[in-house]
Amino acid sequence: MMVWKPHATVAAVIPRGDTFLVVEEPRSAGIVFNQPAGHLEDGESLQQAIIREVREETAWQFTPEYILGIYRWRNPAKGNTHMRTTFVGSVTNHDPNQDLFDGIISATWKTQADLKTLGATGRLRSPLVLTCINDYLQGQRYPLSVCRDICTETV
Repeated sequence: MMVWKPHATVAAVIPRGDTFLVVEEPRSAGIVFNQPAGHLEDGESLQQAIIREVREETAWQFTPEYILGIYRWRNPAKGNTHMRTTFVGSVTNHDPNQDLFDGIISATWKTQADLKTLGATGRLRSPLVLTCINDYLQGQRYPLSVCRDICTETV
């Protein structure tokens, strides 16, 4: 019997004024935009994962402030499912000399209107990008304490 296993991923919504930090990356269908995001690695907490992913993909130091939500998305093209924990936070200490993670073309700031236009032309990596921006703008917020890393806690 095959066990179904979704991909555990993290993402960051990072606002600055009326813009959001996104990454530009190549896909088989062309260049797309996404929040800084990636897979949870063995042995790291969700917060450690998003701090690492933002640094690797944008050269910014990310500080998570709260959780936006947990999203389940089934990719219709590939048939795989992603369980995405999305954080909101701020960035500091940009390192312009840092090489970005393999496959990232650039990190840039886009408005919600920019992202809607990119979505209408199929240039967002997934519908999660705009869904998360809209949830953020509607005021959705959860404390970081909703995520507990039991393997590192003492019982």
